[in-house]
Amino acid sequence: MFKKILVPCDGSQLSHQAAEFAADLAKQHNAHVIGIYVIDPFPYIGIGDASAVGIQAYLSEAQASASRALDDVRACCVARGVAFDGDTIERNVTYEGILETADAEGCDLIVMGSHGRKGMQALILGSVAQKVLTHAKVPVLIVKPQ
Repeated sequence: MFKKILVPCDGSQLSHQAAEFAADLAKQHNAHVIGIYVIDPFPYIGIGDASAVGIQAYLSEAQASASRALDDVRACCVARGVAFDGDTIERNVTYEGILETADAEGCDLIVMGSHGRKGMQALILGSVAQKVLTHAKVPVLIVKPQ
C-alpha cells in the first residue's frame, strides 16, 4: 500500500520512536523510508563581524545534529532491512520544508512524532505536527509518546 514513507526527525526520543514505527511499517509494505531534518537557516540576527562567525558556528552545529538524527533513522531502517535515504534542508518554516519534501520525493505517507502539548503550551509553542496534519496532501501518522 505504501511505497515511500517520509520521516521528519529532530534527534529526540520521540523522533526515534517514530523512526522505529516507520521502519516497521516500511518492512511490512516493502516501502522506502525518506528521512528529513529541517534546519532553520537564520534563527538570529548578529551585529558586526562576529555575526558571520556566529552563523557559521550555528550552521555547523545544526548540520552535526542533523547528521546524528538522520543516522538514527538510518539505523532503524538498516536493522529491519529497509531502504533509506536521508536529507537535510534549510527552511525558515519547518512544516513547509516537510511538506515540500513529501511532495518532491513522491511520498505517500508521513510518519512523525508529536510531543502531545495541550492548552496554553500548545497555543504558545505551536505544533509542527499539527501544521503538517492540517496542510498535508498525503496521510499523516502521528506517533505519540509512550
